[in-house]
Amino acid sequence: MHYWVRASSSDFTGTLPQPRSGHTAVNIGKSKIVVFGGLFDKNFLRDITVYDIENKLWYQPECTGSGSDGEVGPSPRAFHVAVSIDCHMFIFGGRSGSKRLGDFWVLDTDIWQWSELTSFGDLPSPRDFAAASAIGNRKIVMYGGWDGKKWLSDVYVMDTMSLEWMELSVSGSLPPPRCGHTATMVEKRLLVYGGRGGGGPIMGDLWALKGLIEEENETPGWTQLKLPGQAPSPRCGHTVTSGGHHLLLFGGHGTGGWLSRYDVYHNDCVVLDRVSAQWKRLPTSNEPPPARAYHSVTYVGSRYLLFGGFDGKTTFGDLWWLVPEEDPIAKRTPSSPPRNGPENKDVAMANDALQSTVSESGIKGSAVSELQKRLEIFVSLSSPELQITEEMEDKEFLELASWLSVETVAGTEQISHNQAAEAVRNHWRKSTPKSIPLKELSPLLRDYQRLIARHHLMKVGSDLQSIESDFSGKQSYHFYHMRNASQLRMDDIPKLLEEYKRLQSN
Repeated sequence: MHYWVRASSSDFTGTLPQPRSGHTAVNIGKSKIVVFGGLFDKNFLRDITVYDIENKLWYQPECTGSGSDGEVGPSPRAFHVAVSIDCHMFIFGGRSGSKRLGDFWVLDTDIWQWSELTSFGDLPSPRDFAAASAIGNRKIVMYGGWDGKKWLSDVYVMDTMSLEWMELSVSGSLPPPRCGHTATMVEKRLLVYGGRGGGGPIMGDLWALKGLIEEENETPGWTQLKLPGQAPSPRCGHTVTSGGHHLLLFGGHGTGGWLSRYDVYHNDCVVLDRVSAQWKRLPTSNEPPPARAYHSVTYVGSRYLLFGGFDGKTTFGDLWWLVPEEDPIAKRTPSSPPRNGPENKDVAMANDALQSTVSESGIKGSAVSELQKRLEIFVSLSSPELQITEEMEDKEFLELASWLSVETVAGTEQISHNQAAEAVRNHWRKSTPKSIPLKELSPLLRDYQRLIARHHLMKVGSDLQSIESDFSGKQSYHFYHMRNASQLRMDDIPKLLEEYKRLQSN
């Protein structure tokens, strides 16, 4: 079990980095993390912010070294690649405004000096949304990206000693061109996951590239891997971070819907176990961070540190820890851990609805405690976060009800509570997943949560056995934790509708 803990002021000193997305954050050994660039409010950034791990200090070093524009360091940019080797951070490409960049820089983090590198050989074209990784302590491999006109599927290897680029000639089948993917060296292979491809589809495939280690004398070639386990959904703008014998995949941007496509942002954790070579869902407790993409996740000791990102509307500047249960800060939250399972990912929201019921009905603490034990729902008695909206306060629900009830309530100015609810619920009882328009998903999800709160949690004081049997299996309700419909995936809609209809029949 791992715990999400939002970083507090007691975790750090110094000046925290400002909100951003499309930035990079790299580990320099075990001593520091260097954050560079990114995008905030349509402004491309060029600043450096450093986290001193030992002293728990954020600071902005005074860097030297100018490029052709006379300014210190690279020009402002986002969606570039950054790779660390020893005390050096290498930067390539990215975007500034509508311009794709193809310059190559190195930052010496011992003396905080930038140098623009004049490289030679097979120079890669300017691009953004590429992905790169270090090969040992000398070379860098970069794959894919977007050059402003087409998605790319080329592979370049840079020797950081000779500053020579080489385009790798790869035989056999190739991955579809893509951008917004991840590329991570694991042992002797480069693992590439996800991304957005030609024509715009978002991918969920995993590829391995061999032939990058000279001593192995292997012919470079790609292999598509189809690993067992619970693979992540297709996405781009996610992160893959190496920690121990796991690779942690977090977040990213996907799509949902059928005829009408819509954006979905993720906040799930999936690990690729390097020992068993299979995907696994990482069991987590506490409320997770808001869903996002184009963030950064770094590994600090036994902890992961999440920073920044974007969810289609908001650019984040928050910092979150993901820690194992033996970590001292895992106990910072008053919530106890739920059982391992994806349906309990946001169990704090159900807790708050339950607590609201408790306070309104005056139920004694012993009954609540017993219910918690039986249902494995753990209640925090402070700061409720889930607000169950009543039908008559749900604007989208009422608008849909008004339209559906036009014949029933013709000539009246306002429909009654019962008429509104019955018209909409009868409509959804008869609906199929493909017949539900995009605009109905939000009121459907809220009514689903409303029915759970009303028909199950409201029974706490009167019939403990009844509610326990209603929740039999505790896997019946997978979407109660969701804040909004944007978190639904395409393949969630049939299950949501099935559960909703079952709630109505109850």
